[in-house]
Amino acid sequence: MVNYQSNPETTSTSALSGEDLVGGANGININEVIETVINSLDQTNSAMVSHNDSGNVWKFKYGSVEVFVQLTGTTDDDMFTAWATVLALPAKNEPQLMRKLLEMNWKTTFESAFAIFENQVVVLSSRTVAELSPGEISRLITVVATIADDNDDALQAEFAG
Repeated sequence: MVNYQSNPETTSTSALSGEDLVGGANGININEVIETVINSLDQTNSAMVSHNDSGNVWKFKYGSVEVFVQLTGTTDDDMFTAWATVLALPAKNEPQLMRKLLEMNWKTTFESAFAIFENQVVVLSSRTVAELSPGEISRLITVVATIADDNDDALQAEFAG
């Protein structure tokens, strides 16, 4: 995972061309699929993409969370990752928070999971690009965005430090 950072090559998703990173072994244009999904979920028309040495990182707003999507490339070994921050750490009563997150991972996260990244609790989903389908791309981004948005306010209310 790469931390999203603004850079001079950041553009809105509408400025991308169809020539951007055309998909691996399955022949889909992964970038176009990601952008289509983001455009359908982006509630504030604020989607941005950053091109860097680690691939592409998209950022958009969904409800009360910012969602990030990273694609490291389009070969079978490259990674597709979506994540959203739900709570900054340190938090109040962290042992209780960790227990709650582990229980939620078992019951309510589908193909995503709660994790800790750079002193933040995030919802994330990650997999290799090998045999990645448009339906999986859509589902993983949607699951991360929805679970993060459905849980951030309650977690912050109970555990924010």
